Amino acid sequence: MTTTTVPWTNWGRTQAVTPREVVPVTDADDVAAVVRRARSEGATVKAVGSGHSFSGLAVARDIQIDTTAMSGIVHADPATRRVTVRAGTRLHDLPALLEPLGLAMPNLGDIDAQSISGATSTGTHGTGRNFGGLATQIVGLTLVTGTGETVTVTDDDRATLQAAALGLGALGILTDITLACVPAFALEAVERPVHVDDAIGGFLDSVATNDHHEFYWFPHTDVALTKTNRRLPADTPAQGPGKVRRYLDDQLLSNGVFGAMCSAGARRPSLTPRLARIAGAALSARRFVDASHEVFVSDRRVRFREMEYAIPLAEIPEAVAEIRHLIGARGWKVSFPIEVRAAAADELMLSTASGRTTGYIAMHRFHGDRPDDYFTEVEKILFARDGRPHWGKMHTRTADDLRTVYPRFDEFLAVRDMFDPDRVFANDHLTGVLGR
Repeated sequence: MTTTTVPWTNWGRTQAVTPREVVPVTDADDVAAVVRRARSEGATVKAVGSGHSFSGLAVARDIQIDTTAMSGIVHADPATRRVTVRAGTRLHDLPALLEPLGLAMPNLGDIDAQSISGATSTGTHGTGRNFGGLATQIVGLTLVTGTGETVTVTDDDRATLQAAALGLGALGILTDITLACVPAFALEAVERPVHVDDAIGGFLDSVATNDHHEFYWFPHTDVALTKTNRRLPADTPAQGPGKVRRYLDDQLLSNGVFGAMCSAGARRPSLTPRLARIAGAALSARRFVDASHEVFVSDRRVRFREMEYAIPLAEIPEAVAEIRHLIGARGWKVSFPIEVRAAAADELMLSTASGRTTGYIAMHRFHGDRPDDYFTEVEKILFARDGRPHWGKMHTRTADDLRTVYPRFDEFLAVRDMFDPDRVFANDHLTGVLGR
């Protein structure tokens, strides 16, 4: 292994560090050697994938492990639909790996730049009242603990897996992950602009009656864009605008024009409401059918910062209405839409949907916007509703706060004590959210 040291910045430009050294690894033996050396030196180690988290979970001041080379399938069993992939595998590479097996991920978020280990360790999720986050698809994993031991955890040890499947990087460095996949499927996508009151008022019914449903509300307007997906057999013919047309529409409108409008609003915030109304008026309905991953994922090229909170699903309409009122009252100039989704309850200790069917509200700001208190004031509304912040996104919660909204918080800390007694995997952010 060769080591280097180079400055590192995450995608959202919210975190930056120059590690003492950067070590590329290719397998569990490489990882174990780095961890044992770090432990002997009293240093800390953090693995990094694509850097798509907005929080400081992956910031490495001492040793940064680069998992780029740890990619691809280790083992696949089409009969059981279980596929083991190396931890550095990017989500956007998975469809091509799974397609020859006739398999797919049960659900995905709308961004696929992340590594599978980073996405699952931070609680990445999609939408769908009956579908859990990506970490709920894990049925086994291998990690290197803080003592340098390589440990395999399977679903025969449910309690440990419920900690390690969404472990925040606090328990060890993941080297491979076994996923429970499903037969490949297609999705029908129906997108249409509606009045925001209809989007909010109909949200609970829509998530109850559709496979996947979400909406985006554009502040300073009365317009929301609803997105509803229906699962179909894999051999359903593609319909509607083709990939090239959708790509052009998304690049020109969702990225090109939208990015230019955000930049203009950042330079002159007073323009933002007018630009938002222009963007809202340009929205149009469309319907198409394609392979599941082609529908779930959107191309996001306009750089932003994000905060997202999970609250009990039934509280979503009132919470969105309260945020909508506050934006008007405080006069914030917000160019990015608010995204509203849902997910099934699960059993993972630190999942944002642990023990309850969950609704998600995500706030975004263009990376060039001037700092204000938009995130922190909205955070107060959501935390007061037993809100749980997305681990990979921006928030101000500490271990004392989080213990009150996670019934199994101390159970997770007990597993952490066993797997990383010397806190080899700690950093400032992790200490803040979990304690020492």
